[in-house]
Amino acid sequence: MKGTHLGEFEELVLLAVGILAGEAYGVTVAEEIEKQTGRSVSLSPVHSALYRLEEKGYVESELGGATQTRGGRRKRMYELTAAGRAALEEIRAIRNRLWKMLPD
Repeated sequence: MKGTHLGEFEELVLLAVGILAGEAYGVTVAEEIEKQTGRSVSLSPVHSALYRLEEKGYVESELGGATQTRGGRRKRMYELTAAGRAALEEIRAIRNRLWKMLPD
């Protein structure tokens, strides 16, 4: 993971992709973040974060089947990679270590 920074919003997107376990695409990721954080999320930043995470090797994507409800358009589905899980584990370890250092 050395040299690959994971921003706070990217971390939330990556966690949402992991939580959604194979059902992650832009809309569901935004909905999951809103549900878990109470934070309003627009689709554009979610898509940008997903593209960056894919470039870093933290998620993989493939086009799903076309659906009638989407006017025949296909969804790009995302899944967490082993590198993505490792990045989340690393950031969790760092945060836990820092929390433990915080004086009472």
